[in-house]
Amino acid sequence: MYAVVDRSGFLILDYVNLIIHEAGHYFFSWFGYTITILGGTLGELLVPLLCGLYFFWQREATAVAFCSFWFFENFLYIGTYMADARAEALPLVGSGEHDWNILFTQWNALLHDQQIGGLTRVLGWMGMLSTMVWLVWRYAREFSEQAALNRAS
Repeated sequence: MYAVVDRSGFLILDYVNLIIHEAGHYFFSWFGYTITILGGTLGELLVPLLCGLYFFWQREATAVAFCSFWFFENFLYIGTYMADARAEALPLVGSGEHDWNILFTQWNALLHDQQIGGLTRVLGWMGMLSTMVWLVWRYAREFSEQAALNRAS
């Protein structure tokens, strides 16, 4: 609900994501200029993905759902950041260079920043909603199975 009503485009969780984003630039700096620039976004997506995989192997459904939700929540701000590539109106940390302006310019996609950013945000919302639906479905199924076992005994 917080993400639905917030109009700033930057949620509280994004402060954590920002730290991971900046660390991603450093971590991926070993792989060349373009990957260094893309590394911030890659870091934001890899950390919740890797956490989610760990919890999947541990069979922790709630933690998997949290990490999945976190993964897709990143798409909201990534999309906002992408859509800002031409305007460069967002306040930036670090060098002050706009990652998506650089990347979209390299890829000849700068004129499509709004569409790409909007699509990325939609994917984020769809992923977050799907995660919540999956978790509710999973708990409802567990509850009904437990109720059937209780009736049988």
